[in-house]
Amino acid sequence: MTAAMPRALVLLLGAAATVITVAGLKSIAWLAAPVLLALVIVIAVSPVHRWLRRVGLPSWAATSVLVVLVYGTLVAFAVVTFVSLAQLAATLPKYADRFDGVVGDATRALQGMGIAPEQVRDAMAGVDLGKIIPYVGAIVKDLTGLTTSLVFLLALLLFMSIESTGVDVRLADIGADRPRMTAALRTFAKQTRGYLAVTTVFGLIIAVLDVIALALLGIPLSVLWGLLSFVTNYIPNIGFLMGVIPPAVLALPVGGWQLTLAVVLVYWAVNFVVQSMIQPIYVGDSIGLSPVMTFVALVFWAWVLGPLGALLAIPTTLLVMALLVDTDPRAGWATALTRHIKRTKRKDKA
Repeated sequence: MTAAMPRALVLLLGAAATVITVAGLKSIAWLAAPVLLALVIVIAVSPVHRWLRRVGLPSWAATSVLVVLVYGTLVAFAVVTFVSLAQLAATLPKYADRFDGVVGDATRALQGMGIAPEQVRDAMAGVDLGKIIPYVGAIVKDLTGLTTSLVFLLALLLFMSIESTGVDVRLADIGADRPRMTAALRTFAKQTRGYLAVTTVFGLIIAVLDVIALALLGIPLSVLWGLLSFVTNYIPNIGFLMGVIPPAVLALPVGGWQLTLAVVLVYWAVNFVVQSMIQPIYVGDSIGLSPVMTFVALVFWAWVLGPLGALLAIPTTLLVMALLVDTDPRAGWATALTRHIKRTKRKDKA
């Protein structure tokens, strides 16, 4: 039936179906994003379950260890984040007067450059660190409002961790009828684990270097900014920019524009070089996506799924590729357009 339809009509129907699907995903982002996050976490730690089974641990005990490992990691991360944000809310008022002094110096400098005082006053009217403090406090207070989402995520992790014990049997049943689907799903899991491993290693390196550098520069809450660098490292291409803004702004009241410039230079030397130049090479080799594709995926999934979509852009793209491209033997052209080209060393002929 499809062969008899005009190609233009097929393309229009496909485009319409894509728009409807994307609109549906966007409307249920509150559900889809936590499900994808839970899926990625379970995929990342599933090798631990297999290893525990190989060493002779019963299935129920291996699953219990897996659940405790996942829950323990999330709880530790949440505790560190909550304590750091509480410290930030308590620290900002100490620098309010200094920040006002920085704003005053900037105002006088702009006036010295010939800019009218009225223009400077209008531009600086909304710049007040004191106005930021209530928002930070509100963020810390509103963390309790995330209880419902957190319980939902923890429940998902529990059930997915239990179900992961039978994933090999399920894939074998699928492979009996659709071997390409089984191969595609296994490739998706392997690539996801490879991406998470590479990104986590580079994120830890960047976070440790940032914490050491910020501590040496005298920036308060260096651990919080290192944690932020670690999290934003999972956001391709622009994570560096999101991680440098808070410590750079805080450096203004602490040490003036000179310290802010030092923070920016340190982040450029560490985060930009590692995250934007070195890491993409290894990430591209592990996931098979080109840098252009990763950037487009970041923008698209952030728009569809929100902040979690930015963090899960690469795994979500790998899942879509596995379901729509890798299972179709006629979709080799899509793989050719989106895959990462590995660099090969050329040997000069004598």
